Amino acid sequence: MVSTMYTIGEFAALGRVSVRMLRHYDAIGLLEPARVDERSGYRHYADAQLGSLLRIVELRDLGCGLDEIGVVLAAGDPSAAMHDLLVRRRAELEASIAQDRDRVARIGERLRRLEGEDTMSARVEYRPLEPVTVYAVEGRAPGMGPENVSPVIDPLLGRLIGAIEAAGRSPLEPGVFWYEAVPDSEALAVHVSFTADAPPAAGDGYDVVELPAVETAAVLAHRGDMPSIGRSWMELMGRLVDDGYRVVGPTREVYVHAPDDRPQSEWVTELIAPVEKV
Repeated sequence: MVSTMYTIGEFAALGRVSVRMLRHYDAIGLLEPARVDERSGYRHYADAQLGSLLRIVELRDLGCGLDEIGVVLAAGDPSAAMHDLLVRRRAELEASIAQDRDRVARIGERLRRLEGEDTMSARVEYRPLEPVTVYAVEGRAPGMGPENVSPVIDPLLGRLIGAIEAAGRSPLEPGVFWYEAVPDSEALAVHVSFTADAPPAAGDGYDVVELPAVETAAVLAHRGDMPSIGRSWMELMGRLVDDGYRVVGPTREVYVHAPDDRPQSEWVTELIAPVEKV
C-alpha cells in the first residue's frame, strides 16, 4: 500500500498545529518527518504519522509534558503507556483542584477581614501561660516548614517515649513541642516533650525542662492534620502583627487532643507564640 505524503503545511493543518510547532517536535525528536528533501530541506510526513500527531495534540491539551508524551510514543504498547500517563495526570489535576479550592477559601477569608468581617477574632486569643515542667528530647531539622520538621518528629517521639518508659514512668498528655533557631545556621532545634509527672524525676535519654511562664502569648487552635499546620502558623503570625505584637520567645505547639487511634483530621493543637506589644 502506497503511503500518502503531506507537506509540512498540509500536515500541520490536519493536526490543527502550527508549522513552527512541527519543526519544534522534529528538533526534539518527538515527531520527525518521514522524509526530508536533500536539496530543498522540505519536510514531508506520512499519513501513518497522523495518529502520533493527534496523540501529541490531545495529550498536550491535557497538560502532559513533551517528555511524558515521548515515552508514550516510544512504548511497545502505546495504549498501556497512555493509560498510565492519563491516570497520573488525573491525580495531578485532582490535587491541583483541591489546592485551588483551598486558595479560594483563604482568599475569601482574607477579603472578609479586609472588608471588616474579622473572622479571626474568635480564633486568636492573648493570654498568660503558667510554667510547665516537661520531659524533653532535642533534634535538628534542616530548616523551617513541615517538609523539614515532620521527618524529625517521629524518631524523637519514639526515643522520648522509650526513655520515659525505661525510667518506669508513663508519657503524660499533652505533648509540648517547641522550636528555636540555631545560631549562624539555617537549622532548627526541635524539642519534643511530654508533661512531667509530680514530682519530676530525671532519667537516661531525656531532660527535665521547665518551660517558663509567659506574660502574654498569642494562641490559635489548629484543628486538623500536621501537613496543614503551616498555614495556621502563618495565620497566627499575620494576626499578631496586625494587632501590634512581636514574637519574643520560642514558639510552642501543645497537642491538646491528639489520640493515636484517631485520624489527624480530628486533632486539636494549640499554636503558641510569646509576644509583647511593639
